[in-house]
Parts: sequence; structure tokens; C-alpha cells
Amino acid sequence: MSEERDIQSLLADARAGNWQPVVLLVGSERFLADRAAKLLKKAVVGDGPTGFNDDLFHGAQVVASRVVSTAKTLPMMAKARYVLIRDAEDVPTAELDALAAYVAAPSPSTCLVLIAEKIDGRSKLSKAAKSAGAWIECEPLKGPLLERFVLGEAKRRGHTISPDAGQALLDALGNDLAAIDDAVERLSLYVGKGAPIDLAAVEASIARIRVDSIWTVVDAVAARRSAVALEAVASLLADREPPLRILAMVARQLRMVAKAKQALADGLRGPEMARFAGALPFKARDLEAAARKFDDDALRAAFRALSEADLALKGSKRPPEVVMEEVILALCAGRDLPLVSEWQFRV
Repeated sequence: MSEERDIQSLLADARAGNWQPVVLLVGSERFLADRAAKLLKKAVVGDGPTGFNDDLFHGAQVVASRVVSTAKTLPMMAKARYVLIRDAEDVPTAELDALAAYVAAPSPSTCLVLIAEKIDGRSKLSKAAKSAGAWIECEPLKGPLLERFVLGEAKRRGHTISPDAGQALLDALGNDLAAIDDAVERLSLYVGKGAPIDLAAVEASIARIRVDSIWTVVDAVAARRSAVALEAVASLLADREPPLRILAMVARQLRMVAKAKQALADGLRGPEMARFAGALPFKARDLEAAARKFDDDALRAAFRALSEADLALKGSKRPPEVVMEEVILALCAGRDLPLVSEWQFRV
């Protein structure tokens, strides 16, 4: 059996009511891990009352003998039992090693789920889980996987979503899966049963940054047109967009530009280049134009300035609008911002 399974196939199986005796969910994307755990619990014990055939253990308090004894206990008036260990990365090494023996020969009437942000791949538990096909990666989604997540969330609720609407969600929310899930739920209620989700719906029902304004900032920075960039940022601030969110979105667009430069250098063009950069295919033309305007030195200076501005917004006493003006001027001039420790001395 292969060492790793795909999280999406696991979720599909769980939705269909299928489960396996052991699942080890490893990675920093807790939304996917929590969704998998919830779906597996429903597949195993259904919607019945809690406490009869489901048990929960937490990290550092885990004693392997108790977990194994619980997992081997026959279910009460049901076909199966569900056992969940959260924060498995905090389980003492000796206890994890003891659990490895159970993972290698689990009870067929129990689904044991472990959630860990990270686990040593060389440990006995990791090796046993991989050998059993129970090791599932739960890392943040990027690029096409993130696009498919948006499409999938809409489809599960009976909707199609247009490419520009999907991109608008990603531009507003990044790869925050919980926020995307919540946004699609609200969009579903907004457009009505079975109706398509388009850009107008996203703009009307989801609090988001205007993507066109962000691209205006990026384009103006590339062309050293500080007045245009400042006007675009002022418009966003006037619409009560948080400065940190504006900064984050400018940084996200510039990261796409940097990846697009790399893709162009590697010979990728059009939709392939856009996907490599983490954007939807219809953004290819804008990305390529921006990538050709920025040289490597300008991008490095831009990221340094954005980093200092981020720290300044979080830790200095200067008004946010002043910090935003400073960073836009620095970006357009291709220069660094002062270190955060120096901001308090600026008037």
C-alpha cells in the first residue's frame, strides 16, 4: 500500500460513509484536519448522541494503554467506535511508540484518528501509519488545489462559481480555508438555491478588497507613478479597508509577480505561467505585464519595505495612513523603509 493518501480522497470517502481503522492527519492546515475528523466521526457513529461510542484524548495527557484499551472496546449498540487524539505532536515519544503497535494491527470495529501539526517521519508511529496507508498530509492549499477547493465548496452547495468570482474570493481571503468556507456559505444564501455565483455576488455580499485597486497599486509602483498608487490606497482606506489587509494583498500580488518572473524565465507562458504563480489562467496577461516591469532588485526592495511596514503597523505609534503613505513612496522609489526601531523617532 502507498505511504500517503490524498486528503481530498479521504474526505470523499468519509462523505460516502466509508472509513478505515486508523487515520493520522499531519500538517498545519487545521481546517482540513478538523473537517476530516468531523466527517469520519459522522461516517463511523452517525448523528447519534455523543459519549456512547466516541472518545477524545488530548496530546500531552495521552496514555497509550488507555487509548488502546478504549479502541479495542466493542461499540455499544452500534457497528463501530470512534476515537480521536488531538494535538498528537504533544504526545510523549514513549506513548507514541506504544501506539505504533496498535496502528500496525488495529481493531476493525474502531476508527482511530490522530491529528498532529507535525510528527517525526522516522518515528515508529509514522512508519506504522505510512505502512498502513493511514498517513494523510494536511498542508495549506496553493494554486490549482486552492482553486479546486473554491469550486468544490460551491459545488457541494449546488452552485457553479465563475472564474473571476473565485479569484475575487482568493484575492480577498488568501488561502484561509475556514474564511473561504464561510464566505461560500454566505454566498449560497445570497444567490439562492442552485443559482450561479458571479463576481457581482461576491462584491455585494463579501467584505473584500477591490482587486482592481490592488492591481492599480502594483502597476503604479512598477511604473514609479507614486501619485496614482497613493490615490488607489487612499480610496481603499476611505472604503474602510484595514491597512494591514491592504498591505497583505499588495504583498500577495507581488509574490505572484515574482513567481511569474521565474515562470517566464523557465519558458512558461499564458495559463501555465499563471498557475505556477498561483493565479487563475485569465490573470496571465496582467501577471506577465507586471513581471516584465519589475526587476529582481526592485522586488527585493519592495518585499523589505512591505515587511518593515507590516511591523510598523503592528508595533509603532505612527498613524496607519502615514505608514501606508511612507511604504507606497518607498515602493515607488525602489528604496527600503527605515527599521521599525527608527519609526518612533520620525515625526
